Amino acid sequence: MYITLAILALSALFFVNGKIRSDIVALCALALLLVSGILTPEEALSGFSSSVVVMMIGLFVVGGAIFQTGLAKMASSRLLKLAGTSETRLFLLVMLVTAAIGAFVSNTGTVALMMPIIVSLAAGAGINSARLLMPLAFASSMGGMMTLIGTPPNLVIQDALIQAGHRPLSFFSFLPVGIVCVTVGILVLMPLTKYFFSGKKQQKSKRKRKSLRELVEEYQLEENLFVLEVPVGSPVVSKTAADLDIRHRYGLSILEVRREKNASHQLIKKVSQLLASSDVPLQAGDSLFVVGNRADAERMSKECGLIPSARRRNGLDFYDIGMAELLLLPSSALINRTVKDSGLRNKFNVNVLGVKRRGEYILSSLADVQLLAGDTVLVQGTWSNIARLTETTGETGDWVVLGQPLEDAARVTLDYKAPLAAAIMLLMIVLMMFDSIPVAPVTAVIIAGLLMVLTGCFRNVEAAYKTINWESIVLIAGMMPMSLALEKTGTSACISDGLVGLLGDYGPHALLAGIYFTTSLMTMFISNTATAVLLAPIAMRTAAMLGVSPYPFLFAVTVGASMCFASPFSTPPNALVMPVGNYTFMDYIRVGLPLQIILGIVMVLVLPLLYPFS
Repeated sequence: MYITLAILALSALFFVNGKIRSDIVALCALALLLVSGILTPEEALSGFSSSVVVMMIGLFVVGGAIFQTGLAKMASSRLLKLAGTSETRLFLLVMLVTAAIGAFVSNTGTVALMMPIIVSLAAGAGINSARLLMPLAFASSMGGMMTLIGTPPNLVIQDALIQAGHRPLSFFSFLPVGIVCVTVGILVLMPLTKYFFSGKKQQKSKRKRKSLRELVEEYQLEENLFVLEVPVGSPVVSKTAADLDIRHRYGLSILEVRREKNASHQLIKKVSQLLASSDVPLQAGDSLFVVGNRADAERMSKECGLIPSARRRNGLDFYDIGMAELLLLPSSALINRTVKDSGLRNKFNVNVLGVKRRGEYILSSLADVQLLAGDTVLVQGTWSNIARLTETTGETGDWVVLGQPLEDAARVTLDYKAPLAAAIMLLMIVLMMFDSIPVAPVTAVIIAGLLMVLTGCFRNVEAAYKTINWESIVLIAGMMPMSLALEKTGTSACISDGLVGLLGDYGPHALLAGIYFTTSLMTMFISNTATAVLLAPIAMRTAAMLGVSPYPFLFAVTVGASMCFASPFSTPPNALVMPVGNYTFMDYIRVGLPLQIILGIVMVLVLPLLYPFS
């Protein structure tokens, strides 16, 4: 027992110190338990085969697809616009919308998604964003209490109940607790944030790199953008852009060829973007995105038998084709060459869309423009070819690629897949909700994750893997055997006996408060999931010693582990909003600590009503 306690204490010390990654600490603790003979290899590796860990991997993928398709962004931005310029209405919508999204996807991803939307809305309404960003972080954690998949500690207590032979919780068993959390959060945060943050100085925004949309606006690409559809029977079918010689015949530039399959079916649709090149024969149904003079576009449309398409005039998208700016260096071999002789198209298969020179923009007759040192060249190509430009920068020294094109590509949402992602997520929820459907929750999550990948809700399989937070996965898998070691060595029994001996005479409410606030205190220093893993067996044993239901005690563990607001470092969402909201550590103490204490008192009173001791 003493060796197990020493390993646990040492792990906690390193967790608090933070100089070593938490997953490495967990693996080191696991290795020590193995070397000391406390756990067998099978017991030590049991965490990696746990259904909780497998479900978390699947949920990361499902949540990543919801972000990749823009589903969450579309829903949240539309709802938040309902607030207008009313500070109170905006505060309520931030709390409610964030909690709703956080019920189904990770709280970190929810905050990363919502933060720029809220900052923008706050600026438009003349509201200090600090009033909204801390509630945003807290609401994302509160929303996780609404569903089984909302936060990892929920899965931990579900696993503890199943392992002990108790009736498992349903998908929405957590909903009443989540509603109480959000309600208390609104009532406490509304006056506190108004008192402490209304007069707070806002952080001056640092100059960020240009977004793709800002590049489009800067170079005025959409002001003279026309979309022409190729109908069945058009004389251009099977011809390439080179065959048509559009640039010389009509003075137009083709930005892309848009090809859609199953365009009439909104749920299952595939969109391909192709550069207009000599090896791309046009097909009926293709849309040509051209830039130039309206009269020239109309003449081309008439002579080539094309149809102006108002339906697709939604601006440029960047699913397969992207853009980047190249700053030409004085030593560049491109200096004094014309655009057509630069070799950018031949070597890298990218098109030049514009040249910025001393604040002026050259957008027409680009082929004959002579490049000069200091010119900024806007190029267009597939994301892979733009990546090649970035890789070549260090080899040739001809240019510097401005911004981070690969990061820009990762942020582009496949919004045409949003209805499909919504349908898959709904299917997963239905499979997990109804006990009459003979599908285990872990199976439902695996099916949903696979469908998200197979149906193209990710750009590629690698993008799906990147959504998985492997540090969290290894941390949980490494810490789960620790709870087994605590059981085997009698440590859990010793702690439970101590709690019962100290608080047992005061009744189950006092013990429930002891479990809740012990969990809440530990979460301020170590991961909420690791805390839940360690405290769940102690809560189970405490309930058994009293002869009462374990459900309120386990809910105390998951709520106490998830509702930690008194520190900016207790959860990733708290840390994310800290620099943007210009918060100090004391701001979290002033606002988060009262909320954490009040919520704890409310939960000690409410949990036995929702889940009785008997």
